[in-house]
Amino acid sequence: MGTWRQVEIGGKRADLFEPTRPSPHRFTILFLHGHGEISLRDNPVYSTELDRHGLSCLCPAGRRSWWGDRVCTEFDPRQTPRSFLLQQVLPWLRENCQVAPPAIGLLGVSMGGQGALKLAYQSPQEFPVVAALAPAIDFHRWYGQGYPLDDLYESAEEARQDTATVLIHPLNWPRHQLLLCDPTDAEWFEGAECLASKLSSSGIPFERDFDTRAGGHSWDYFNRQGPSVIQFLAERLEKERLRIPTPPTPVFRQVSPGIDPGLATGSSTGTESE
Repeated sequence: MGTWRQVEIGGKRADLFEPTRPSPHRFTILFLHGHGEISLRDNPVYSTELDRHGLSCLCPAGRRSWWGDRVCTEFDPRQTPRSFLLQQVLPWLRENCQVAPPAIGLLGVSMGGQGALKLAYQSPQEFPVVAALAPAIDFHRWYGQGYPLDDLYESAEEARQDTATVLIHPLNWPRHQLLLCDPTDAEWFEGAECLASKLSSSGIPFERDFDTRAGGHSWDYFNRQGPSVIQFLAERLEKERLRIPTPPTPVFRQVSPGIDPGLATGSSTGTESE
C-alpha cells in the first residue's frame, strides 16, 4: 500500500498520497474536498484504488471556500482558492512530483465536486479529465444560511451566475467528464440533472451515473463509487496522453485587390531573392 504524508503549500496544509509503484507518466489526482473538509486520506477505499492504479493524489485544504475565484477570508484574506490552485499548487506539483497538466485529473465531492467542474470548465485544455461526486451545483440555495458563502456574493442570484452550469462553454469543454449523484440526494440531485441536461443539449460528451443508491449525500455513497471513479480517472488520463493533438485552425486574412494571396497568408511562392 502506498503512503500518505502531510505537506505544506503556500503556508497551507495538504495531504499527499504516493503509490507503491507510480505511473510511469506520473499521473496525479487533484482532490477538492467538500464542505465537511474531509480528505481522501481518511478513506481507505480511495487509498487502495489509487495505489492499484499507480496514481499520486494531492488533497489541499480549502476550508469552506467553495473553491472559486472569490476571496474567502476563512481560507485566505487575499488569495482566491482558484488562484491558489493555479499559482501555487500546480507549481508545487511540477517541482515536487514532476507532473503538470494535462496529466493531472480533477476529482471532487459535494462542494469540491462543483469546484472541480468549474476549474475544468474554465481551463479545459489544462484539465481535460474531471470527475464530480454529488457536486453541489446549485450552491446558491445555501445563500443566506450563515455560511462563509454569504460573504462571497452579494445575493443568491449573483451566486447562481457563478455556478458550473452557467460557466459551460459550448465550444470549449473538458473532453472527459464523469458526473455521479445518488438519486436519493435530496439536496443536490436536481442540480446535477440540470447540468447533465445542459451538457446533452449542447452536444458535449460526458458520462454519468444517476442510478446507484448508497445512502444519499454521504461517504457511504462516495466510497461505494470510489473504485469506478478512480478507474475512470486512470483510464482517461492515459487516453488523453495518447490523444493526437488537434492541429491549429488556419487563420485567413482578407486580401486586398492586387495582392498575391500567398503573401497575404504569410507564405511565399518565390525565391528568397524575390
